[in-house]
Amino acid sequence: MTERSGGWRAPILQHFSAASAAAGRLTIVSDPDELLTEPGVVERLGDSGFELITFGDPVAFRYAYESRFRQHWDRGEATHLVVVIRTNHGDLRHVPHDLLQEARENGRVLSFSLVHLFPTLAPSIVAELDPQHFDALAQALAKAAPGNLGTNATRDFVLRHVFDIAPELIKQPADLLRVLLRRHYRSRIFPPNLDERFVDLLRQEAVWQGWPLERIVPDRDAFLAFLSERWPHFLIAKGLDAVPGREPAAPSIPGPVILPFDHDDVRVYMDNLFADGILEPTAAVKPIADDRWFAAGIAGSPASSLEGRFRHLLEELGAAIPSPDEATHQQWQEFSLRWGTWGRLRWKTQPERDAASDAEAAALAVSVQGAFSTWLLKRFGPMSSLPYLPRPVLGHHIPHYLAHHLGQAGTERIALLVIDGMAIDQWHILRDSFGDLHLDEHAILSWIPTLTQIGRQAIFSGRVPLEFAASIDGTHRERQHWANFWRDRGVPDRAIRYVKPQGKKESFDLLEAEVLAAADDNGVTVIGCVIGIIDQSMHQVGLGSPGLHSLVEVWARTHQLSRLVRSLLGRSFAVFITADHGNIYGRGFGKPDAGATAEQRGERVHIFRNKDFLDNTAAQYPDAIPWPQIGLPEDYFPLIAPYGACFMAEGTDAVSHGGIALEEVMVPFVHITAP
Repeated sequence: MTERSGGWRAPILQHFSAASAAAGRLTIVSDPDELLTEPGVVERLGDSGFELITFGDPVAFRYAYESRFRQHWDRGEATHLVVVIRTNHGDLRHVPHDLLQEARENGRVLSFSLVHLFPTLAPSIVAELDPQHFDALAQALAKAAPGNLGTNATRDFVLRHVFDIAPELIKQPADLLRVLLRRHYRSRIFPPNLDERFVDLLRQEAVWQGWPLERIVPDRDAFLAFLSERWPHFLIAKGLDAVPGREPAAPSIPGPVILPFDHDDVRVYMDNLFADGILEPTAAVKPIADDRWFAAGIAGSPASSLEGRFRHLLEELGAAIPSPDEATHQQWQEFSLRWGTWGRLRWKTQPERDAASDAEAAALAVSVQGAFSTWLLKRFGPMSSLPYLPRPVLGHHIPHYLAHHLGQAGTERIALLVIDGMAIDQWHILRDSFGDLHLDEHAILSWIPTLTQIGRQAIFSGRVPLEFAASIDGTHRERQHWANFWRDRGVPDRAIRYVKPQGKKESFDLLEAEVLAAADDNGVTVIGCVIGIIDQSMHQVGLGSPGLHSLVEVWARTHQLSRLVRSLLGRSFAVFITADHGNIYGRGFGKPDAGATAEQRGERVHIFRNKDFLDNTAAQYPDAIPWPQIGLPEDYFPLIAPYGACFMAEGTDAVSHGGIALEEVMVPFVHITAP
């Protein structure tokens, strides 16, 4: 197999044609490099009539197999199953004997690996790349045809052709800043071996000897601190006045003090860093009233105000909406973090905004939601099979990701705080209360429909909703799910704790006391906790999104959450914060008279257990979205209200969840560490 025309997927997809589907209803694939879970492969397999299932937990697999495939086969329906085993070829000992025998009889036991797909490259280097980069890698190989490459030559090839980094062309500070800004602005993860190679190559030039490359190349926070310390020095060097008594201190991170922030390749990032809230405007320089590009980085200047940042992002985000057809999930994850920043600014500044500006903001929101929903309907299915490394993508990935890191340096003990119903824009309110703590922030997707009983059970069980069908209508089994997950990975019962959400009339102090009592037990290594304040407020607030934001602002000012996090860090816990789903405002567009036909009747989604009932109700609401049964039980049919609408009487409104708006689906996943 080679990197020929058709891309890196071609050698895989040639085994899944219509003819091969006819050869047998079952295929078993040894896939140690998780190639078949790449969204593009999954999508093309689906187009050819194949459905993918990963063999992991034997009990969960057998349930999914019997409920989703065996019944169809017994009825004579043509369903073509691909069972993916994430082990080396030949290691099929745990595959059920009946399935393995059938696949072998039809010649449908296959094996794929990166060594076969990219034979001219050092396999250890390729294995560390995220599959999203394989397209660029295959195209570069087809164009350049470099022949067989060793380890360092493979590193150099990947740096140049996948990440657009040519170390020999980095001659001046602006060149290096452009490369690092492009990378760290988007929080891109590079394999450590590529960082090491990049630094080694730079170190060969005398110009970089005084730069802290080992810190600022791989570490985003170190790089941002490097910039922040030098920003006021740059402004003063350009002739701006320092504030008496606030003169900037000498940088604590070594390296040149004056950087070329005004270079065209650098300044294009700098104002965005301030508008996005990634860098704090300096208070060491006197404010300016004009609209020069650096004004966003000076505290007290109109450009650095909430309204100034809101206007800046309004323009930026309108041009940065990911493609509804071609975007990757990483692009939407990155966009959603910026969208959360803008959402906070939007509701914070709304009281002072005129009608025209408000309409402009609403129009942007409609454009974003339209693109996101189109993308989600097309791409959510393939994403359900993605691996949980290097970062979680879906809610059920979280405990697997935590288990992978448990016991490593810095994660000997783990606490997961699930804030029920917290949207990314509300996280941007809370994050300000954490002061100097280090926040490693990413976005993940909640399971759809974005209901508490689905999102939270997925997080605590590590399973897709189909696999907890028996409890899908409630949250009463979360403690059991959490315990079962960790027991299956060898963690003893005494080391596992689950803390349920406080009731509506209970104080946060009670929950905090229970969490810290568990943390004080030296035998406890994993804590799972649900914090219900936002979800409870959401269903009571009567002032829409601005009202909910105000309540979250009040909670943030109490520092209850940051106090709990600091207490856990002080007890040697690695702390992670996430949410089961977000929330959004909507107005009623009619309440279906579903009667007993609907299993659940929510503001943003109705659940039916019979497709005929779904179809009958959907016909009354042509704008509603019948959501496909991706990862859901066979008798679970959601009907989702369109963006901006709720299944409520006309003229009423609510902040709720259950649908597929960006604010409902994309939720934060944050690793918090001490400074």
